[in-house]
Amino acid sequence: MTEEEKLAKKKAKAERKAKGEGLVAEFKKFITRGNVLDMSVGVIMGSAFNAIVTALTNILLSVATWAVPGGLKGLVTVLPAVNDAQRGAGFLVNGVTQHFQSFTTADVNQRVIEFAANQGVDGLTTESATFLQWKTSMLSLYTLHGTTYTYNMSAVIDWGTFINAIISFLTI
Repeated sequence: MTEEEKLAKKKAKAERKAKGEGLVAEFKKFITRGNVLDMSVGVIMGSAFNAIVTALTNILLSVATWAVPGGLKGLVTVLPAVNDAQRGAGFLVNGVTQHFQSFTTADVNQRVIEFAANQGVDGLTTESATFLQWKTSMLSLYTLHGTTYTYNMSAVIDWGTFINAIISFLTI
């Protein structure tokens, strides 16, 4: 670049600055027009409206899915385990360790007894003093979806949340 080109470039930059052109000057113009206040009010109203629509959608879908065990939160698909980490906790069933990615709330007490047996504790019953501790320990490894417990490391498709998001989006 020649000295004349550098001088011309510098002169053009000075002229733009004098005219108030440039990123900072344009931002100042945008701020002073008042559009920022209008936009911020719109964002706040939109987020409040989103909360109302989401609550309404939750109510309507819970009524519409009353026949599904666990309601909308029970609409999940547990994908098959692809590695040992996704197989679930070990349960001693008839002398053989089995892994459960999911089980229903009706099976919880039996699973707790099997879980404790797999850890070397024999004779645990629902009346045992340590049963609640074993239950808490085992259930910390699982998440409740409706009436089904799924292993925390399992891949789960939560259809209820997905459907809720679609309906909320369409309503908004």
